[in-house]
Amino acid sequence: MASKELFHSVQGFLDNRLFTIGTTEVTLSAIFVFLFILLVIVIFSRLFARKLVERILVRLQIDEGTRYTFRRIIEYTFILIGAIIAFQSIGINLSGLAVIFGLLSVGIGFGLQNITSNFVAGLILLFERPIKVGDRVTVGDIEGDVVEINIRSTTVRSLNNIDIIVPNSEFVSSQVINWSHGDRKIRLDIEVGVSYQSDLDTVLRSLNEVALENPEILRNPEPDVHLREFGDSSWNMKLRIWIDNPKRHPVVRSDINCAIVRKFRENGVEIPFPQRDLHLRSPLPTPLLVSQGVEHRAV
Repeated sequence: MASKELFHSVQGFLDNRLFTIGTTEVTLSAIFVFLFILLVIVIFSRLFARKLVERILVRLQIDEGTRYTFRRIIEYTFILIGAIIAFQSIGINLSGLAVIFGLLSVGIGFGLQNITSNFVAGLILLFERPIKVGDRVTVGDIEGDVVEINIRSTTVRSLNNIDIIVPNSEFVSSQVINWSHGDRKIRLDIEVGVSYQSDLDTVLRSLNEVALENPEILRNPEPDVHLREFGDSSWNMKLRIWIDNPKRHPVVRSDINCAIVRKFRENGVEIPFPQRDLHLRSPLPTPLLVSQGVEHRAV
């Protein structure tokens, strides 16, 4: 008897009406059912999307960014379907997606504009794909690789292996440098000054050899050397090179700089220090002060 009374009391507590949506009374048990269905759908969507990516998309040799986009789209689609099923299971008719958009508008009214804008920006990133997982990007002063695009934010792993959480709206409304977007080839400009006493042909040949001796430098487009300007104490040269892996640009730049120093020393080309010429003028002669109309008397 005591167990039956406890069961009825718990059942009565769960069936107690909390609030009403339209003509539907929402109880605590209905909320538990709603959350359980939603949880099952979320777990199933993630497992299904992961297996699909691993077994099919990887075998088709689809790039990492496209695989991630497919996975996210599948997860969001299942979650949306699961939410509709969960609402209808507790007797709430969504009438399409009108209720979801209504809930979003209520959220905006309560000051969730920022969250909503980041959510919409996340959808734009997934479908328009200005950035994708695996891209090397620069946001403000931060350079790193995109490792995850979520509903609200994107995770960028910096060159120091630090994960930086960036709101999705930053990638839509602000200027973002994507080193990997479209054509992966990028050009690097290496600038160096040489002494006016250097042989110009030797300088041009040395810089060209440095580029051709590096295996990471592309031969098409060919490396190019320019005399950019006549500086105060040097010819300012510019070596233009192309690489096909944008993530390697800091390493390649360092390798080229080191190779230039070695090549110039080998060929007797001087990289001058900043110089300033100082000209000293002779002092002006002191004019004789002749007193006019004044009589000097010896004492």
